[in-house]
Amino acid sequence: MKKKYLFLFLLAVSTLSNSCKKNFSLFHSKSGWLTDYFEELKNYNDIYAVSYWNEDFDNTYLKVNSSEKSLQTFKELINSGDFISTCKFENGKLIPLNGIKYFASFPDFCGEEDCVSKERITNYENLIGKNIAWAYFSNNWYDTIQFPYDEVNTIINDGKTPFIRMMARSEFEEYRIDPVWNLKDIINGKHDEALTAWFEEAKDIDENLLVEFGTEMNGFWFSWNGKYYGAGTKTEYGDPNYPDGPEIFKDAFRHIIDICNETGADNITWFFHFDVNSDPEEDWNDPVLYYPGDDYIDWLGVSTYGPFQRGDKYNDLRPEDLLKKAHKKFKEISEDKPYAILEFGVTEL
Repeated sequence: MKKKYLFLFLLAVSTLSNSCKKNFSLFHSKSGWLTDYFEELKNYNDIYAVSYWNEDFDNTYLKVNSSEKSLQTFKELINSGDFISTCKFENGKLIPLNGIKYFASFPDFCGEEDCVSKERITNYENLIGKNIAWAYFSNNWYDTIQFPYDEVNTIINDGKTPFIRMMARSEFEEYRIDPVWNLKDIINGKHDEALTAWFEEAKDIDENLLVEFGTEMNGFWFSWNGKYYGAGTKTEYGDPNYPDGPEIFKDAFRHIIDICNETGADNITWFFHFDVNSDPEEDWNDPVLYYPGDDYIDWLGVSTYGPFQRGDKYNDLRPEDLLKKAHKKFKEISEDKPYAILEFGVTEL
C-alpha cells in the first residue's frame, strides 16, 4: 500500500511539474504564446482566416522577428499546410475554404498604416518564408475622402488582394471624437458625393477588394465608438428602444454600403471588425448592437491581441480564452457568416 501511495504521489508531482513547465513556456515567452494560439485555432473550423499585425508601436514588440526564437516559431507555424496564400472569390466575394485558412498580415505599413510599398511586402514575406493572401492597410480620410488608388494598385501588382480599412479620422489622437468626421454627417448625406466617387474608383479597379469601415468600433480609443454619440442613451436618435451610440454607427455603416451598392461596386467583400474586449465593458457597447446586419455584411472579423508590453501578464490574455470569447461573440452576432481573425499579435517578454 505504501508503494502504491508513493507511486501516486510521484506521478502527481511529475504531472504538476510538466504542467508548470508548459505554463512557463506558454505564459513567459512569445514563442510559447504563438504556439498555443495556433494550436487553439485548430479547434475552430469556421474561422477561415488569420492576419498578423506586424508592427512595433508604443513600446510594443509585436513584430515576428522580435527575437530569433519567436521568428522561427512563427515561420514553422504558418508554413504548415493549414494556411493558404491566395484569396478565392465567387461573384466578387471572398469565399471560405473548408479545412484551410487564409494567411494574411499588416506587413508594417508604418505608424499611419498607409505607407504601402512592394518593398515592405517583399521584406515581410522573405522574413517569414511565406506569401500573404491579402495586405491590410488603412485608408485614412484625413481632410478628404479619397480612394487609395496607388496603394491598391501596388498590392494588386504584387499579386495580393488589397484589404482596405476605411478610417474616418483626420488625426491620430485617441479617446476623443474626431474634429472633422462625424458619423451623423455620413448618415445625413453630407459626404455622399465623395463616397460615390470612392466606390466608382473601386469598381473601375476591376479587381476584387476587401473593405471594412470603423475598425474595432467597440473600443473607445477610436472616435467612432458609441461613447461619443450618446453611449447608452435611447432618446436622442432613432429607435427609442436602441442605444444611440451603436445605432448611429450602424446606420452610418449601412449608409456607406448602400452607396456602394447603388454605385455597382460589386467587387467588394464587406467585413465587420470588432475587438474581442469591449471598452468600456458596458451593455450598450456590445459589438452585437453595432452590427449592420447579414444583408449588409459578408464576413465577421475580430482583433485578439495578447499582451502588448513587456511585463504584462500572459495568463491574463491566454489564447484559449481569447479565441473562445471571440468565437462566442461571432455566434451571437451572426451564425451564417464566415469568421476571420483580422488582427492578432503579442509582444516579446
